[in-house]
Amino acid sequence: MDAASLSLDTAVEITRTGDLWLFRGHSAADRAIRTLTNAPINHVGMAVVIDDLPPLMWHAELGRSLIDMWTGNFQRGVQLHDLRDSALVWANKYGQRGWLRQLEGDISRSAEDGMLKAIARLDGTPFPTTRALATGWFSGRLPRRAAPGEDQRETAYCAEVVAITYQDMGLLPKHRDATWYDPGKFWSGDEIELASGFRLADEVPVDIPDEAPKTAYQG
Repeated sequence: MDAASLSLDTAVEITRTGDLWLFRGHSAADRAIRTLTNAPINHVGMAVVIDDLPPLMWHAELGRSLIDMWTGNFQRGVQLHDLRDSALVWANKYGQRGWLRQLEGDISRSAEDGMLKAIARLDGTPFPTTRALATGWFSGRLPRRAAPGEDQRETAYCAEVVAITYQDMGLLPKHRDATWYDPGKFWSGDEIELASGFRLADEVPVDIPDEAPKTAYQG
């Protein structure tokens, strides 16, 4: 355990809407994503903390390890999970190291509404194939004529989901397509362009225990 790290319970307790959870693994797929996008991490999710609900993780993944809190089903692709359980899965099932990066700034009611609309629109969207991921990442760096913020897409991966949601919340400008963002854009090494009044603090390592998640898929 790093001397400056947080326990998982403490990290979950202090997490607020818009905070980022970042992960780095060592599998072939993890390395392929980092190589493809030239990023230091291979996964990013956004915290959703509203009303009396437990803290949730909004992200996209290939597996269906946990129940989706939006639909009540076990599904692949874009998902809304119990945050603590999601961190346990990424650490213990996928062998990932995790960090918390907190968003500084006040989230308004309209920003929360934008977030919920993004969740309703994107939840269940399939995760792209490796080829589609590469094509999307490169096309996101080309000039485009489509309307800013357009996100009616057939697939979405983790960084796209966070980018679209941040855009719908008014935290990110809409002049870039969401495919421009890779997980590394949300790491402190990149100076991400947030709206006035918002900034992302540096990452803090999270010490994740070897536990079984409570909402795990049993099939």
